[in-house]
Amino acid sequence: MKSTKKITKLKLNIDQNNDYLLLGIVSAEPDYKLSLSLNKKFGISLKNISPLKLTGDIQSELAFSRFSNNDDPSDLNFSLISNRADKNFLLNKLKNIDYLLQIQISEKESDLNTITSKLREIDSVTAVFNIDLDTMKDKNLHYLTQ
Repeated sequence: MKSTKKITKLKLNIDQNNDYLLLGIVSAEPDYKLSLSLNKKFGISLKNISPLKLTGDIQSELAFSRFSNNDDPSDLNFSLISNRADKNFLLNKLKNIDYLLQIQISEKESDLNTITSKLREIDSVTAVFNIDLDTMKDKNLHYLTQ
């Protein structure tokens, strides 16, 4: 009689330390104009940095624009990331969102309601959504932490 090896299945529980907030922004403005509006509203200086590059379906390279203000580590760090590159999306499950605003949480705990209400006051912003990172499942979500 042939002996069969027993296969055991292991499940790894990886606790992702989400030390940032993620907001979805709907706006028809180009990225540079939205970044200027954010600079004025929050008193920050978002600057264009190297785009987030991914490989597309047919080995084409997709570039998602990014703006960041990581100059002063004591301030809140904002990163504005485009969710669209031509007809492709960075986060496919959020096709109705044009931009992602990533806010690093520092020692100074920020009030999410204050930030979202300030964003809604900007004329070019149509809608703002809080994205729950614990329930969000998307294969490209880990690119935001790079």
